[in-house]
Amino acid sequence: MRDIAAASGVSQSTVSRVLNNAPTRVPIARDTRERVIQAARHLGYRPNPLARGLRGAPTNLIGAVVRDFSDLFYAGVIETLIVESMAHGYNVVLGHVHGRLDEGTPLTTVLETRHTDAVVLLGDMQAYPELLADLRRSTVPVVALWQGLSPLEFPTANPDDRAGVLAGLEHLASLGHRRIGYLSAELPNGYRIREDAYVHFMRTHFGGVPDGYLQRCEGTLDGGESALTSIMSVADPPTAVAASTDLVGVGALHAAHRLGVTVPARLSVVGFDDILIAAHTVPALTTVRMPITEIVGHAVSQAVSLARDPSEARGPSLATFPLPLIVRDSTAPPDR
Repeated sequence: MRDIAAASGVSQSTVSRVLNNAPTRVPIARDTRERVIQAARHLGYRPNPLARGLRGAPTNLIGAVVRDFSDLFYAGVIETLIVESMAHGYNVVLGHVHGRLDEGTPLTTVLETRHTDAVVLLGDMQAYPELLADLRRSTVPVVALWQGLSPLEFPTANPDDRAGVLAGLEHLASLGHRRIGYLSAELPNGYRIREDAYVHFMRTHFGGVPDGYLQRCEGTLDGGESALTSIMSVADPPTAVAASTDLVGVGALHAAHRLGVTVPARLSVVGFDDILIAAHTVPALTTVRMPITEIVGHAVSQAVSLARDPSEARGPSLATFPLPLIVRDSTAPPDR
């Protein structure tokens, strides 16, 4: 800033007020501001958010703690988080906690909260108690997304997974399907809300789940392929299946093709999440859309609001978002 002051012919304090857009008792002339800004650009000045954080000024950084970078779903979430944060004038610092569950993950090894204005949790973090303990003690606001079965500790936004699963199953039933199977991916921390919704639906509408119709599997393409292979081998195989994730659903489509089971003529398939590939499978996958933009947009707005107003309540709260059904080509009435 001394260099900028010398180049623009003003005091260093004037440079500071211009670059920080700080209020002044005596207005700074427009041409003076322009001169300072041009000098800053010419000299390649960039504000250092970490230095700002050390002296207590806002850094315009949001820290995002991600449970697992390798999860394709969270790749889309991170992209949306960055876009939404930039729309509010913020950048994003990413921290990763994936690893051995018996290793404590102190927050200082993920990101330094004193250098961010707020923290957003992406995914259920029950397996990382030391991380959660650090966040509880943190002076910056924390907003949590996709918290699964975690107890409410922070302002939280979750999808209504149960209603989403029921929407997919009701769609299949409305087409005339009665023999409906379920491919249940193993989700973190024993999360079974989607599977439980299927069991409840089958008991309510058809008296129960037929033997072999509920297949648990890894949440991968191979897991979906293996689960569909198993489910189609039962004595009276289903005419439709719902999958707890799109990856499993896409794996099921691949298995159906290998087995010579035509989709949707002989088997209807419904996914969950509406990841990018779901619209590009053959046939295109009917699925329940995860409202990523709405959930992340809500969280960023809340995080920014809490960061800018320390007096605003930061206690536990829950916002729940509905999941729309996207009907494509993988579902049709059963071939009678």
